[in-house]
This record gives sequence, structure tokens and C-alpha cells, in this order.
Amino acid sequence: MELIYHGHSCVQIVTEGGSLLIDPFIRGNQLATTKLEDIRTDYILLTHAHNDHMMDAEPIARRNDAPIVAIFELANYLSWKGLRTLDMNMGGTLDLGFAQVKMIQAFHSSGILLPDEQRIIYAGMPAGFIVRAEGKTILHSGDTCLFSDMKMIGERNELDIAFIPIGDRYTMGPDDALQAAEWLNAKVYIPIHYNTFGPIEQDNEHFVHQLNEKGLSGKALQPGEKVQIH
Repeated sequence: MELIYHGHSCVQIVTEGGSLLIDPFIRGNQLATTKLEDIRTDYILLTHAHNDHMMDAEPIARRNDAPIVAIFELANYLSWKGLRTLDMNMGGTLDLGFAQVKMIQAFHSSGILLPDEQRIIYAGMPAGFIVRAEGKTILHSGDTCLFSDMKMIGERNELDIAFIPIGDRYTMGPDDALQAAEWLNAKVYIPIHYNTFGPIEQDNEHFVHQLNEKGLSGKALQPGEKVQIH
């Protein structure tokens, strides 16, 4: 299995059977090194409807003829744009053949902003995903604050990798992310949702050092970096 970090919260999981792309945000991220036209994927997963998580979902979906997996309201909205979608909801699991995807809770907001109309479209609840493939269990927590049910998620799932936000202001900051890491009990933590914009600048290497001080393992990835999971 190969994991590719495209920057911000965009993560790609590549297995022998297929590829999942989570929260594509390339064009709006000055730190991204990936070219949009180079991305090949079988499915796109969206944690919520904010632009910095779904800006590039439509062009990538059309180019790859890839269905978009999202919560019921957001999936329906995207289907009205002529995109292939697979809707689901909290606690549900979707079997994609090469991977099983479970939608879990996140505490955040989710809406589609239409600035010209000064209007916001409700887009369902924000979410995270637990992905099981090739004997590995991977958590993408989406945009979220710290919440106590993370302890239950850690107790009920043997997480190999957990992608958790550390940016602060709009999600957990490093201190809360450290507490989340203790509760989630994953083998390795990879920080996401930081440094893309000024208000969420963080020292990712320092966060990994803090994990190590607690006896936990972390890895800070640069945009475009790939890691092999065995």
C-alpha cells in the first residue's frame, strides 16, 4: 500500500486493487506539488463541503470517471451537477471491493458558499473516514475539534495510520491533537491541515517530536511525499 500526501488534507491511498483520493485541494494550495492532470484515482472521498476540501473534486472526478463518496446531502448536490456519486451517512460502511470505507463523526461545519448570491447551501454533517484495505486500517479524521468519542474510536479500531489536523483556529491545534492521538491509539500519526494559509501555520516536526515524548509515533510529510505501508 502506498500513501501520498498531496498537501493540506488531501491524502491518496493506493492499493493493488485501486485508489482512493480524500479531500482534493490542489489548485488553491500554493504548497502543492502535484499536477491536477496527473492524479489517477478510482474513487474520491469528501469529508465535508468546504472549498479547501472539495475544490478539485469535480475536475478529477470527470477526468477519471470516478464516483464521489460523500454524506447524503453533499452527494445529492454533486449528482445534480452530473457527477457520479455514492451517498452514505454517519456510521455506515461502503464496500468498494478493494477497500471498505466507514463514515464517522467529526465536529466542524459544512456548507457550500455562494459569494455572488451571499448564500450558503447546507451540505450535511462533516465526517471522517475509516478505510480498511490490504489488512490495514487508516483513519482520516477530516476537519474536527477534539471530542471524547475519539477514545471510543481508538478502543474499537486497531488503527495503523491516523491523519489528524493540527492547524488550530479552524480545527484542533497541536495540544488538542496530542490528546486525540493518545485516545485514538494509532501506530503512526500524520499531521494534516496546516501551513496552507497564514492562520494555520504550525511546526509539524515539533508536533512529531511532542508525539515521541509521549511514546507515540508520528511522521511529518511534505506535499507530494509518498510512503509505503507494509
